[in-house]
Amino acid sequence: MRFAVVGAGAVGCYFGGMLARAGQAVTLIGRPLHVGAVRKSGLRLETQTFDENVTLEASTEASAVADADVVLFCVKSTDSKSTAQQIAPFLKPDAVLLSLQNGAENAEIIRSVLPQQVIPSVVYVATEMAGPGHLKHYGRGELVIADSPASESIASMFGHADVPVERADDVRGAQWAKLIINCAYNALSAVAQKPYAALVEVEGVSELMASVVDECLLVAAADGITVPGDIHAATRRIAQTMAGQYSSTAQDVARGKPNEIDYLNGYVVRRGRAHGIATPINQTLLTLVKLVEKR
Repeated sequence: MRFAVVGAGAVGCYFGGMLARAGQAVTLIGRPLHVGAVRKSGLRLETQTFDENVTLEASTEASAVADADVVLFCVKSTDSKSTAQQIAPFLKPDAVLLSLQNGAENAEIIRSVLPQQVIPSVVYVATEMAGPGHLKHYGRGELVIADSPASESIASMFGHADVPVERADDVRGAQWAKLIINCAYNALSAVAQKPYAALVEVEGVSELMASVVDECLLVAAADGITVPGDIHAATRRIAQTMAGQYSSTAQDVARGKPNEIDYLNGYVVRRGRAHGIATPINQTLLTLVKLVEKR
């Protein structure tokens, strides 16, 4: 099985790198500086348990998906439609796309462009690009993917690469659970430029996060989504299990890069509006990120 990683940032490099380390054929598709570093020295995977340079293919061209049986679709949510359009002429008819993205609507966006099978997923990993060709892993690294005819073989490949995968009949509930946690942390981390543990030490933040969760749950219920488990407890645990992590939105804002807030708190606001549900807290967090990204 051949893999291509479209959008070879921190998430794509971690999962693509783990597959390549396990002997799978993987091609990273990304920006020139990053691709050049990988071609020269391999992809450096600096994880909690090992620090290795992994040899794999790298390209800047969308046409590099041509031989892929599975495409790990890892671009920002803002780029889902345009990237799907770019790779469309080169994909094999029976290629499978695995959406490893934040938010709850990317699979639908990709399907609106491509006829190939698209499998939504939920990603739990703390990573960042420490430099060109250098991936730094801080914790976790598991996936939840929607059950489909291709899911068993894909899960098996990831399992051999030490990536735990859960197959879910109802991946939408898992997506919303992750979305709600992102809504609670991402904007606040971006505005304050603080990691998760430091955020919750500030008076009133834990109560604010609980209110965000409540607001999201109202919208989820209106959308017919059953969010699994105790999402309030899961949200509180993140400050412990990912204590030093800055949100992806915080990292993007700090670097002056486009961020995904419109697909996180912004998505909840849009779905709330569709159901006539007021979402003032999510609206406020969305607006605050819009303000700081202009700073």
